[in-house]
Amino acid sequence: MTSPDTRTPDPSPPRTAFDPGDMRPSDFYRVMNSVVVPRPIAWVCSRSAEGVHNLAPHSFYTVACVRPPVVQFTSVGRKDSLNNVEATGDFTVNLVPEELFEQANATGTDFPPDQSEAEAAGVRLEPSEKVAAMRVAQSPVSIECTLHSTLRLGDSTVVFGRVEWVSVFSSAVRDGRPRIEELRPLARLGGNEWCTVGEMRVIPRIPYAKWAEDPSIGEQVRKR
Repeated sequence: MTSPDTRTPDPSPPRTAFDPGDMRPSDFYRVMNSVVVPRPIAWVCSRSAEGVHNLAPHSFYTVACVRPPVVQFTSVGRKDSLNNVEATGDFTVNLVPEELFEQANATGTDFPPDQSEAEAAGVRLEPSEKVAAMRVAQSPVSIECTLHSTLRLGDSTVVFGRVEWVSVFSSAVRDGRPRIEELRPLARLGGNEWCTVGEMRVIPRIPYAKWAEDPSIGEQVRKR
């Protein structure tokens, strides 16, 4: 039988508390943006009912479902992306590569709905394969989506997109999958901070059967 660990744990460092009930929503939003990091960016391209192409970065973005494949992004308030997707029923999510840093930031400007952010920022768009919304020609990844559903949560709306097609620069695909070192995506941090992938670490997941069979695995992990 393994003896219980009777060592006294070291106390954790002092903490500063942030209570959403005692803070203005805008101030607590800044805290959340600074701790939920890094956040991948959905560079969403959509089109209005009048045919104006909108391009905007949304950093509340992730995979929502595997079967069927669904991605999601959140519109904080009613943004053009949300209005357009609801009006036309499709959109593309484009990866933001490092070399388009300034252009991606510029498309976050609150242009009027009748103006194209892509045109203003000099971002070239091209036709998609399966949906009417355009894709970013210089983006190494484009995910083409049709609107699955939306979910209203307070002042925000989560947009769920059924993935109909994914296209990736062939130069970024190796061993049957896109490679992160070739995609070089940007991510969002707190405030006006962005980041690159930086150091990449690779570690295999440990199956429980192997963990149970070899006690030294747990011992090595606990020592680190």
